[in-house]
Amino acid sequence: MFQGAIAPKDIAVRMESVSKTFTRWQRRDNITQKERVSGQEQGPKKENARENVMEGTGASGKERMFSKEKRKRIFRQEKTTVTALDNVSFQIGRGEFVAYAGPNGAGKSTTMKLLSGMLQPTSGDLSVLGMSPEKERIALMKKLGVLFGNRTELWWDHPVIQSFAWKKVVWDIPDEVYRRNLDMVTELLDMGEIRNTFARELSLGQRMRADLAMMLLHSPELILLDEPTLGLDVVAKRQMIEFLKRINREEGVTILVTSHDMDDLEEMARRILMISDGKLAFDGSFDGLRDITGNLTHFTVTTDGRMPELEGCRLLGGKHGVFEFEVDLSGLSMKTLLGMLSRAEGILDVEIRKAPIEQVIAQLYQAWKKA
Repeated sequence: MFQGAIAPKDIAVRMESVSKTFTRWQRRDNITQKERVSGQEQGPKKENARENVMEGTGASGKERMFSKEKRKRIFRQEKTTVTALDNVSFQIGRGEFVAYAGPNGAGKSTTMKLLSGMLQPTSGDLSVLGMSPEKERIALMKKLGVLFGNRTELWWDHPVIQSFAWKKVVWDIPDEVYRRNLDMVTELLDMGEIRNTFARELSLGQRMRADLAMMLLHSPELILLDEPTLGLDVVAKRQMIEFLKRINREEGVTILVTSHDMDDLEEMARRILMISDGKLAFDGSFDGLRDITGNLTHFTVTTDGRMPELEGCRLLGGKHGVFEFEVDLSGLSMKTLLGMLSRAEGILDVEIRKAPIEQVIAQLYQAWKKA
């Protein structure tokens, strides 16, 4: 299921046929197959030559083991082109909460950097909030918030509130807007106890809350979050997720978020973009994503100790009369499954639920890797 057309005035992010390539220098493997075979054939001869060199006899200076030619070959580098994004196109409407996912190296962070103006596309066209990140970056940053999970804007040797005050001055945030947003983030992110704490003394969860609060001080219309829950404990993660859902719902802030924790993404976002090897592989809902790999469903059966025999269902494990099964409902209907369960003997309770989204994504990654 792909996103339908969005009216131009309602578009927050637009990417059309965007590609991004990088040039990389790396050591060249100069030993060809022919050279390897030749080396194997001349092994004894070369061994004798080494011995002669070590003894100072036999080979001439040009043929010595570490001649200038060989040293040059060892350190020679070649230029290669890496394609981070390959003809990617999508649109995000204002007020949407969209997840952006893919394997490591798929192009997620590159996309975030393109949208925020840190990088420029090799080809294609993109706009953010109706502006060009390349030509109107200063104006765009006044309406954009960016947070990378492994980066911080906080002044390390100063209290958090001083970093906030610094941003107010540098960004020229009006007093009324600053006070309103400061009160909001202090309440919703539980910042009261850490506002006067030095940034270097914060835990990871506290620092992430402070960075998120700082990002929101200028009332951004769109926020880009790259791994915002990275390394957070359960409590800190819950605070982060609930806050993001609230500002999206109540303030209408557009959010694009990347993460490797698919359960978090499913809870936060209503739409997911999947990228693989720099290409957009899926654009739709999480339910639509499940349909790609079949309608995988897990169910737990509690019995009087006997294990039920259920045709078409795979046993995942069980002990003490509790058994967990997996079934693909695209091949076996729910009616048929319930019929088998009703006829099985010794069943005391049944719990049916969707397969974890992590499992669905893992299967997709494996399929893409083999393709």
